[in-house]
This record gives sequence, structure tokens and C-alpha cells, in this order.
Amino acid sequence: MDEIMSLCKRRGFIYQASEIYGGINGFWDYGPLGAQLKKNLRDAWWEDMIMLPCWGKKGPGGEKVRNVPVETCIIQNPKVWEASGHVGGFNDPMIDCKACKSRFRADHLMAIEFVSDAYRDTKEGPEHFYYSGIGSEQEVIEANQKKLDKLNKARGGEARKLVKPFIDLSIESRKLVPCPSCDQKGQLTEPRQFNLMFKTYVGATASEDDIAYLRPETAQGVFVNFKNVVDTSRVKIPFGIGNTGKSFRNEVTPRNFTFRSREFEQMELEFFCHPDESMQWFEFWREFRMKWWESIGLAGDNLRLYDTPKKDLAHYAMAGSDVEYRFPFTAPGFGELEGVAHRGSYDLEQHEKHSKVKMKYFDTDRGELLPNGSKKGEWYTPHCVEPAAGLDRGVLAILCESYTKDASRPSPEIMRFHPRLAPIKAAVFPLVNKDGMPEVAEKLYEELSARFGKSGFIETDAKQSIGKRYARMDEAGCPYCFTVDGETLTAQTVTVRDRDTGAQERIGLDKVSGFLDEKLGMR
Repeated sequence: MDEIMSLCKRRGFIYQASEIYGGINGFWDYGPLGAQLKKNLRDAWWEDMIMLPCWGKKGPGGEKVRNVPVETCIIQNPKVWEASGHVGGFNDPMIDCKACKSRFRADHLMAIEFVSDAYRDTKEGPEHFYYSGIGSEQEVIEANQKKLDKLNKARGGEARKLVKPFIDLSIESRKLVPCPSCDQKGQLTEPRQFNLMFKTYVGATASEDDIAYLRPETAQGVFVNFKNVVDTSRVKIPFGIGNTGKSFRNEVTPRNFTFRSREFEQMELEFFCHPDESMQWFEFWREFRMKWWESIGLAGDNLRLYDTPKKDLAHYAMAGSDVEYRFPFTAPGFGELEGVAHRGSYDLEQHEKHSKVKMKYFDTDRGELLPNGSKKGEWYTPHCVEPAAGLDRGVLAILCESYTKDASRPSPEIMRFHPRLAPIKAAVFPLVNKDGMPEVAEKLYEELSARFGKSGFIETDAKQSIGKRYARMDEAGCPYCFTVDGETLTAQTVTVRDRDTGAQERIGLDKVSGFLDEKLGMR
């Protein structure tokens, strides 16, 4: 992971926010290549979920899939968050260190109990030693391995490792666990609930009446606009409302690069359907969202679809599945990339209850058949199936999946982005900066920029050797490089180099646009 983070900084994908002032934990900025990569992923989602949903595939029963977009505010009336349950229940268990003032999420703090059997035959029994860390079981063990080795050597026996969440220990055992930051024992507080919403004030007085919150998710902005969309857009159930945008969560322990940040972007669809058909639509979206991530380059053993056990579902959820990716910091396990949740009618009912505005839908295509041949109609509260993806996590997964090492190449590091997502679509190079080659390269560069520049950068560069220029494009993930050389001037052909294979072929100068158009196909 360190190598990927280093490349991201070096090539302008991702920077630490406010870096010249020492940064700020849990916040990240995207550089030129990162911003374009993120835009391309967002655009791909928008095209495949809003503009041409599911690539034109029909839904259950041959239903046409129709989704419409909205853009909702980051700051809503605070009653929205009271109705949704975020004010009262959007909490994480938190632990503080009284000595160093560090703060940890209780469910992320792991305690390692080392049980030394060196004195197991004595009346005192086995010795117990406690250490701690943040992360997966494997990460915590690796972080404390030197201490374990030292303990084994000192005690002359093999120690057994028992890794447990801190919150699962007895109160007496918790007092023996050291702080992961300062290593002092007995300084960790008991877990307490910590609300994750960022609080702010609207207006000049900053009184209790002016409290507002930065949204922790984009979904609620959709639910409170459900009636508006139905009344103004002539949509009929089943249909979806899509929304992308920034959300904010005051994470206790942001970590793992951009995976868990305090400011992040979501791509969410709330799909409304009749309760009797909701499980069919859940299965439909569950299947499509997995295929979508595969279509943009995440296919293979690193991607899986995980069905949430019923005992782990939210109290209102009827079903849930996660599209998960094996990130370097979760391996051999997986981290959530997108959740597909069957939310039932919970959200619309909550907002109807708190706002006193009717959220039920009158379906003219249902109900008993009347003598005149029309349907009587049916009132019901729609069920909602929600595919909710993290855009920043998606970018991180794409970066991790694309990162490849090949010592035989001019650059040992290659970013094998899907052409649809690549921030640089092509590069045009003169072999040398003389003999008329720069002029031909510049003309081709302008032609390709005019045709493909809206979907990504077209690069040109005449500095350094051609090998070093190829290496730079490999690290940036550019799929194709076109080189103008002496043969271009005599035979009107150029060399095209494939990023993934390093193979080169010659094509006509007048064929370059058509070649690139074919290779940059959407799917």
C-alpha cells in the first residue's frame, strides 16, 4: 500500500489535504490525474445508472428501468436528521486515552492477550500480557510481533495469542490493555457513544435554535424530495432517484488512505417499487451492481458479493448485500465498496410521520378491474432498494487493482486502468524534437484533443528519451502512446504502443482517430 500511496503523490493522483500546514487527518485532495480519474468513475456511474440504466437491460417482469437525477443540499433542515434517526442513533462507540488524549473507535481497537505457559504448572498459573492495536487481527499481530518474540525469549516458552475486540474484554482485563499510541496501561476509558455528524450553525447568532448538520449521507435528501419528484416528473413506480455528492462523518479513527475519510463522495440510487415486487428488484440491483464493477476493471478474485446475515442487518432492513474488494490493507479479507440495501418503507414512513406530509403513492395500474376497463388504483408506501457506492473507495479500489509491477519495463510501476476510466486517454510524442517531427505530432495532438479531450487528457511531450516518456505514461495509466518518427514523414504512419503489453505496431496517420475511438469504447 505504501508504494501505491507514493505513486499517487508522485504522479498527482491524491495529496494530503492542507499538506503545507502539516495536513489534517481524514481529509484528502485529488490532483490533476486523480480528479480526472474520479470524474471518469462518477461519469461512468451516471451514464449507466441514470442516462441509460443497466445498459438498457430490462428489470423483473420485463419492466423498463427508469431513473431520474436530483442534486440535494449538504445542509438540510435538522428535522430531516431527527426523522431519519441520525441525531439520536448515528453513533460509534468511542474510547479515549486519558494520558495522551488519543481517541479510538471501540470496535476497531483490538486487544492481544499473550498467554505465556512458562509457569503453567505453578499455583499462579499462566502469565497474561496485554497489547493493543488498531486494524484487522493480522495487522495488530504484525504490529506487536517484536514484543511477542521478546516475551517468548524472556519466558522461555511459546506464548498463545488471543486477539479480541477491546469491548469484548472484561472490565478488569480492559485495565491491563495499553494505549496503542502512548503504550500506557490503565489509561483507556470505558466505551461511550459518539455522534458522527458534523455540527454547525445557520445564521449569525449560533444559538441552539440555529444548529444544523453536514449531511452524513446523500440518501435522505432523496427521500424528502420523493413527493416533489413524483409530482413534477411524471414518473411511475417502479423508478429510481439518483444522487451523487459529498457527505461528512466525523470518524473517530480515519485510516487506510482514502478508505475511511471524514469527507467523502457517494453515488446513491433510491429505487422505489411495489412491496410485492421489492425482493425481485433487490436481486436485480444486487446482480447488476456486481457486474458493473466488473465491467470497469475490478473482475477477479479481489471482488466478491457478500450477503449480510440477517442478524447484522439494520433494524429496518429486509435484506442487504455488499460488493466488497480485497484492498491491500484488508487482505486476505475484504472491505466494503458498495452496499445494496432493501430498506423497505422505513424512510418514507419516518418522514411522513415527522413532517405530516403524505408519502404514499397512488398506483393507477393496480387494484381491481372496473366495469369501464380501468383499474381502481391502489394506495401504498413504496419499498426502497438502495445501491449506495462510495466514489472515493471506488477510486481507491481502481488504483489498487490497476497497480502492477514489472521489473522488465522502463518503469517497473504500471497503472492498468480500464480505458473508460483512464485520466489520460492517449499521448502523442515526436521521437526527437527536430526534423519536422514536433510539427506533425502537434497537429495530431490537436486533432485527438478536439475529438477525445472531453473524456480525458491527451498528452504531448518532447523532453527526455522516448523510453522515459513511455515510463511516465505507464505510471499515469495512459493506455496508448503514438510516436511520430522518421517513417511518419515518408510513409505517413505512426507507432502505437500498448500500455499493458508494451507491444508496438504501425498504423496510418489518418487511422489514429478511428483506432482510438474503437479502443476507448465504453464497454
